[in-house]
Amino acid sequence: MPPPKYRSRLELLQGTLDFLILQVLRAGPRHGYGISQAINAGSDEVFKVDTGSLYPALHRLEKRGWVTASWQTSANRQRTRVYRLTAAGRRQLSAEHSRWQQFVGAVSALLGRTSEV
Repeated sequence: MPPPKYRSRLELLQGTLDFLILQVLRAGPRHGYGISQAINAGSDEVFKVDTGSLYPALHRLEKRGWVTASWQTSANRQRTRVYRLTAAGRRQLSAEHSRWQQFVGAVSALLGRTSEV
């Protein structure tokens, strides 16, 4: 029987959305919808990021200096806001990546234990 899916997307993403956005922007600049799609596709649709969560997170990251944003005109002549990772954002991503590696290792160790506590 497959494990149950999270009932609340917010529950699944709480505390991780900033990290996921920085990770996506590491590959290069993207507009908001592109960031959302990259997170959805990269997680095999496990993470579904809606605009109500994405744009406040992007504004928060911009205020912290981890991303910058500029208006551009898309191929179909629509104005779109494009986000880029800054040097400070790269440093933050590196620090967050290390913390996530530690977290994953700790959870894996706990899941791998065969005796009950």
